[in-house]
Formats: sequence, structure tokens, C-alpha cells
Amino acid sequence: MAQEAGMFMVQQTVGSVLCCKCGILMVPNAANMCVKCLRSEVDITEGLQKNVIIIHCPECDTYLQPPRTWIKAQLESRELLTFCVKRLKNLNKIRLVHAEFIWTEPHSKRLKVRLRVQKEVLNGAVLEQTYMVEYVVHDQMCESCTRVQANPDQWVAAVQLRQHVSHRRTFFFLEQLILKHEAAARAIRITQMDQGIDFFFANRSHGLKFVEFLGKVVPVKSRTDKQLVSHDTKSNSYNYKHTFSVEICPICREDLICLPPKVSVGLGNIGPLVICTKVSNNIALLDPFTLRHCFLDSDQYWRASFKSLLSSRQLVEYIVLDLEFISSEVNIGGSKYRLADAQVARVSDFGMNDTIFFVRTHLGHLLSPGDNALGYDVHAANTNDMELDKYRGLDLPDVILIKKSYEEKRMKKQGKPRLWKLKSLGMEVDDSARGKLDEEKMLSEYEAFCRDIDENPELRFNISLYPNKDYQPSEMTSVADGEDDPFVRIEELLADLDLSEADPNTADDGMKE
Repeated sequence: MAQEAGMFMVQQTVGSVLCCKCGILMVPNAANMCVKCLRSEVDITEGLQKNVIIIHCPECDTYLQPPRTWIKAQLESRELLTFCVKRLKNLNKIRLVHAEFIWTEPHSKRLKVRLRVQKEVLNGAVLEQTYMVEYVVHDQMCESCTRVQANPDQWVAAVQLRQHVSHRRTFFFLEQLILKHEAAARAIRITQMDQGIDFFFANRSHGLKFVEFLGKVVPVKSRTDKQLVSHDTKSNSYNYKHTFSVEICPICREDLICLPPKVSVGLGNIGPLVICTKVSNNIALLDPFTLRHCFLDSDQYWRASFKSLLSSRQLVEYIVLDLEFISSEVNIGGSKYRLADAQVARVSDFGMNDTIFFVRTHLGHLLSPGDNALGYDVHAANTNDMELDKYRGLDLPDVILIKKSYEEKRMKKQGKPRLWKLKSLGMEVDDSARGKLDEEKMLSEYEAFCRDIDENPELRFNISLYPNKDYQPSEMTSVADGEDDPFVRIEELLADLDLSEADPNTADDGMKE
């Protein structure tokens, strides 16, 4: 504007000063020194790492980010550059401006990164400097690759898990707990036996940790043995194979138990007929006639062990004809109960006889006239229990109801895949157990276990359920299902993440779905 108006403008010039060290002309700065003299006086890279060792797994091409995280990255990729920069210490004292790889031979086991950093030095002057960091790559297999490459016969510790019962319900539930908590992640081999499972570990401490986990989720007793494998007399070193024998108590959920007289007196004269309502590291017992309850820990049980009078495989289906409440609803151990007098009849007796049983039940909060219930037919059961014979003059009830039956609603969904699915351990079947394991029996027991998960919200609280891709919802099932149904809802399912490498061209399509 001033030039167009014909005004005279003074041209601005940049002043210069002499460097206080070498005397050359320079643009003035806070230190009054040129860049060369300033670098000779101050080294901003002092104290920064110039050599770093990184761990690389050659099998899966991952790098170890301490303490236990393995990151997958390709050579000279952005992910690897970020990983290398994060491995540097004291980098927060300066400002990182730029970072880039310097090409090296792939077989040299060296990675070189050029960094450009800035830092405020004398009298507020900002100095920028470039330096190089060399990374030495050490090859070491990660834990997952080590387990794959390890010889399963070269185990050091073996955990033999057993339960002396006629079913595998406990092992199905325990398998889901192990998967959820990754308790057997360090096992090099898992073998399915006739009455249990064997876990093999490459380290004794891993076996001990697994035994401790079992003691926190189920009542167990264990013993330890060791066998000498080799001995070096010169270095006085010994190599042992350790075996942990773990036995799970034979009491399962929904079992009918006759308590021994000493145990009943020690628990405040409860029972003697009680129902096992829950098994964790404690055994929860409930008197279905008085709603008195108690808990037995592992030590108390093994001090005076006992067996169940009737198990869930002996449940009989009844229909409720009439119901009369006796007490109000109470909450015991997080579960609701209500005493009631009921008239029931066997479903199998319909059209054959008019036998009606008058029973007292703790399921008054669930049952209504016309509902079906599963219970023990004590009147017709062939019981051979020594503890029961010790109670003289004990008046046994004809029927003890255990749980409500949802057989009719289940029949509507028969033949259709479930909304959810479970994961399983990669177990091998032992050669000695192949002839003893009945596949049809195991499939039926697994189906019964899945039905228990469907019907019992407390049971599925401690396990992880995943969406079933084969499930196809229909309008009829959504309308038929009521709010009071205990079946699994879609909100209870966990996302089944697939971390395998996907095709980059199809990644967007997968996100849209």
C-alpha cells in the first residue's frame, strides 16, 4: 500500500553479531554462540541410550515388550519403529522431532534408528541434534511357541486330577473355569483319563500354581510325590519328576446327602437330609424342610468325609397339583427360597394310578400349580447308605423336590442350535482310557451340563459364554420366551475375538458386519 502511494520505505535488514568463541558472523541468539561452538560446548544426547537389546521370537516374528507382552511387527514398519522408540529410557527429558530407520542387513541382527531431538540449553537457546541408536536383536521363543516346540514327554510336573463319581459334570464346569482364568496356559499337554484329567507342566512351580488354583475353586485334597530322574555327583545336582495327586470331593450340586451324626451335631443339628446347593471352595448345604443352611470348607469335609445319598442322575419328574405357602420369601447365600406344602404326582404315573405325594419344598418362590419339577423319589429309591442306618426312627419323606423343570420349553427348541457356545481345552484321550470312555454317555452328560447352564443363572455367572454363529433367531421363539425364563440372554455373551491375521482387502467388510 505504501509503495503504491509513492512513499519511501526503509528496507529491513537482519542484524548479525560475532560468535563469542570463534568470532564469525552469525544470527544473534540467546547464547551468542554459533551452532558449531554450541555443539562443542553442550551435548544434548548425553545420558541417552545408544545401544539397546531387544528380544525377538523367530517363530511368530514378535518382539518382547517387558514384562510379558509380545508385539507382532515387520521389519522397518511403523509398529516396529514405535516399539523401538518406546524402549529408550530418559527420552522424556528432550523433545523428539523425527525418527527413521537406517537400512541394515536382515541377517545382521541389528536395527539402527536415526533420531532428531531438541533441547533448551544455555540462556534459553534451543539446540537440535541428530544421533543414532543401535538395537541388538536376540532370538528367544515366546511362551506359546515354546509350548508348541516342547517335547510333551519331557515334563517335570504332572497334576493328576480325579473325582470318584459316575459322571463328569464337575470336570465340564472345571474346564470352563480353567479356560476363563487361563490356569492351564503353561501346560505342555492335557490328557483325558477315565475318571479325571492329567495336566503336564515343564516346571514344578507351574504345577504348584495350578494346584493352588484348584484349591480355590473346588474342595480338594492333594499329595505330592517325586521320582529321581538323574543325579550329577560332581555338581551335586538332582533332576526329579514331580507328581501332584489331586482328588475332588465326590459331592456335587443338587445331590441329596445324609450327614453323618457327628457332622450333623457339629453343624448345629442340621438335617440329617440336606441338599447341596453350591460347590466352590466351600460346600453349601441346605435343609429343604426348615431352610437352615451351612457351609463346609475343604478341611471340614475331608476331616469327616461322606458321600451323596442320591445324585442328579436319579432325578424324577413330577407335576405340581397344589401349592400352599408356609413362610415368606427369604434370601440365603444370594439365592431366594420359600417354604411351601405341595401336592405332587409322578409324570410317569399319569393314566396308570392316582398316587399323590404330600411334600414340603423350598421351591415355593418358583413353583405354581401345573408346573413340572424334578425331585428324588425317596419312597421308591434303593438306598444303601451306612450313615442313614445310624439314625434310628428317622421318618424319611416320600419326595424331595430339587429344581423346577423347563422340559416343555426346551422341547420347543429341540433340534435348534443354542444362542451360545463354550470353548474347550485341547485334550488328548489316553490310550488306556479309550475303551472305558463311552462317547454317547459323555455327549449326554455334556448336553445335561449345557441344560444346567441354560436354566441356572448362578452357574453361568463364573463361566464365559460366546455367541454361536450357527444360531438363527426367529420371531416365534422371541415371542414365546417370557421375562421369567432363566435361559441365556444375548447380553450375557462375550465377544469371541479372532486375533488371526485378516486380509486387508476384506477388513472393511468385516467391520461393516
